[in-house]
Amino acid sequence: SSGINAEYGGNGLSSVRFICGTQTIHKVLEDAISKFHGTEDTILYISCFDANAGIFETVMTPEDAVFSDQLNHASIIDGIRLSKCQKHRYKNRDMADLESQLAASSARIKMIVTDGVFSMDGTIAPLQEICDIAEKYDALVFIDECHATGFLGETGRGTPELTGTDNRVHIINSTLGKALGGACGGYTTGPKQVVDILRQRSRPYLFSNTMPPAVVGASLKVFELLNESSELPQRVYSNTMHFRSRMEEAGFTLSGSTHPICPVMLYDASLASSFADELLKRGIYVIGFSFPVVPKGLARIRVQMSAAHTIPDIDRCVDAFIEVGREKGVIE
Repeated sequence: SSGINAEYGGNGLSSVRFICGTQTIHKVLEDAISKFHGTEDTILYISCFDANAGIFETVMTPEDAVFSDQLNHASIIDGIRLSKCQKHRYKNRDMADLESQLAASSARIKMIVTDGVFSMDGTIAPLQEICDIAEKYDALVFIDECHATGFLGETGRGTPELTGTDNRVHIINSTLGKALGGACGGYTTGPKQVVDILRQRSRPYLFSNTMPPAVVGASLKVFELLNESSELPQRVYSNTMHFRSRMEEAGFTLSGSTHPICPVMLYDASLASSFADELLKRGIYVIGFSFPVVPKGLARIRVQMSAAHTIPDIDRCVDAFIEVGREKGVIE
């Protein structure tokens, strides 16, 4: 980071992109993201929340319609609210409901909007079916890949790679603030025509400071690592399956199946909170989730696997879960 700061002019550029906030390193990162996803062009934001806030208002008109999964991330919901387009919401991963709403629409442009992964549940969008329906009704497919890019799929290229829909998704929004560096930054990647419009009209892009050069440099390094080897995504997958299999064998109920977000379902809010407190006393840092973050009666502890975890780390975590689970009568 210090080398990047010295070469590219300090910790920050004190400017938005179109004034004096664009350096060569920003363009290099945008090109790297486009090559990684196999898309035409990319635009950087300071966060993916900004990317989601900027796209729908910019590209969708009152003649157009968005069809959004009911469990989409809050940033997608807020972004859609800013648009004057027609707004429809379909039941979570319910393809019959999605298709019936598309069939009834006479909108000029139809856009299906979904999280690639639903972060509270660790479940994955059925992209094959979504793309089939989109092609049937001449709709665009937009996915938010914040909980997939860098670790899901054989080489970390996310939900499209995992589901075999690489060339069928039109627009991808994702983050540099999770697996791809962990600091800040987000982006929209897709058709050049869409990115060109965003550069001219997307308000979060035009009126928010640019990404700090040091963060841009660190993000570039992550893409280098992913392009060189698939070891890290595969380690995340093996760690995930080890944790899930041991926890289920112990008698716990986990949401999802193969995603490294592993929600341990406890259902009761007080139990989830006290359970997490007991785990922290044993050196296991996890957080209990309850209403309003998740629906009432569906409280949980969300465990997240990482490539940095070792098998002994994971076993220690599971052993602590088993100990606390028995004390609280969750498992036998």
